[in-house]
Order: sequence, then structure tokens, then C-alpha cells
Amino acid sequence: MMSINHFLIFTTLLFLIGLYGALSRRNMIGILMSIEIMLNAVNLNFIFFSRFLDVPAETAQVFAIFVIVLAAATAAVGLAIVLQIYRNQKTIYTDEIDLLKW
Repeated sequence: MMSINHFLIFTTLLFLIGLYGALSRRNMIGILMSIEIMLNAVNLNFIFFSRFLDVPAETAQVFAIFVIVLAAATAAVGLAIVLQIYRNQKTIYTDEIDLLKW
């Protein structure tokens, strides 16, 4: 049987991969995907803690569903922003966007 440390190391690595992707990418779609990876790592933490600690499974499931809804809303709003920026600027690279510069 694996201990909770193995699962925490896995989710920490998953979160750090998402954080590195969000900070190092120039492409806005890649940044949104990295944020989704980070939110999935948080979901896995909720599930692992409910499995190993004396927490009712329903509590972790409610939190996980809340994070999934938050991720879906983030993706929808983020993609709408990306599409609008692409229509105006004809690029999705973050270093080429200068909307607030006159």
C-alpha cells in the first residue's frame, strides 16, 4: 500500500509542471492548459486527503466538483478573452500584445 507521501509528491510535481508551463509559455492557450493542470493537481489532493484522512468522501467530492466548475468557467472566460485578443491583434503570443499601450 502506498502512503500519502507518494501521492503528495505526485500532485506536487504535477502542480509544479503546471506552474512552470504557466510562467514560461508565450502562447495564451498553453498558459490556460497549464492552469488546468494546476487545478487538476488540486483536485487530486482533495481526493487523496479524503481517502487517507478521516474525512467523508462527499466533502472531498463537493470540493472537487467546485474546482471542476471553477476550471470550466476559467476556461470559458479565458478562451473568450483569447478569441477577442486574436480578433483585434492577430496574435496569441503574450509578449506581442500591447492593448494598453497608446
